[in-house]
Amino acid sequence: MAKKIKAKKNGQKKSPLKKTSSSQFDSLLQLIRMTSTIIPDDVQRVILKALEAEEKNTTAAYAMDIIKANMELAQKKSQPLCQDTGTVLFYINHPKNFDQMAFTKNVEKAIVAATKKGYLRQNSVSSLTGENSGVNLGPGHPSIHYHQHKKEMVEVRLMLKGGGCENVSAQYSLPDVTLEAGRDLKGVRKVIFDAILKAQGKGCGPGVLGVCIGGDRAHSHAHAKEQLLRFLDDKSPLSDLAKLEEEVVMTANKLGIGPMGFGGKTTLLGCKIDHLNRLPASFFVSISYMCWAFRRQGIVLGKKDEIKKWLY
Repeated sequence: MAKKIKAKKNGQKKSPLKKTSSSQFDSLLQLIRMTSTIIPDDVQRVILKALEAEEKNTTAAYAMDIIKANMELAQKKSQPLCQDTGTVLFYINHPKNFDQMAFTKNVEKAIVAATKKGYLRQNSVSSLTGENSGVNLGPGHPSIHYHQHKKEMVEVRLMLKGGGCENVSAQYSLPDVTLEAGRDLKGVRKVIFDAILKAQGKGCGPGVLGVCIGGDRAHSHAHAKEQLLRFLDDKSPLSDLAKLEEEVVMTANKLGIGPMGFGGKTTLLGCKIDHLNRLPASFFVSISYMCWAFRRQGIVLGKKDEIKKWLY
């Protein structure tokens, strides 16, 4: 029986971040540390269940054992789960009269501090020169998305998405003649599985898919990525999409692709699907692939900007 890894929300005994700070900066720094080093509980449960399902003494079981060991070591040492700490994506839900500019400055300060402490690797480089500033800041990085809501609280979600899984993300325009995929859910299913087959052995599987049906090219991709903020054990409120989510995971795990493409029973850990309106002339299906190192966490900030609640 695989032993569940318990996430310590307050960090290690010697960590300077053990006590939750009342400042916005320290709360953000703590969020980055937690996201980078500890897999959220809902993802841990699915990974450990998948480990138990794999046949013993197989390459698939060996790969899952390595994943489990990596999770334990990263948490114990408070070090990144993966050497590619990825694109830093913030999603902030806030009430009216919230100072986005001031918050952005604190986000950037926290990223610089997290990079110096080793919670984030120096991963952001110039697309024109290849130059690495060493602080993970530059045009488009971090990626920050603000949304006003009616609640009085500030909710901050963070996702760290590595380049390997981003490389096997995909977008399709239906109808797709080569795949015989039409503009319906059957066509959507075909392109999802085409993406799964093309990703096998890449993207550090087993993975999780975020899918958006519709929208324009840019919004469709962004909305697909936002599906990865959902809990792995939730279901779409739309029965057709909930059925497709379950069927995609069940079928994918019978393909024999397995962890890292080594074969086995675990190809996908989850699939989350949503839809957006589209133009009559366009029908995009966007697929955002997340690796097993599913790094996303969230916090609710209190009145003094302390961490009042963890969201995952």
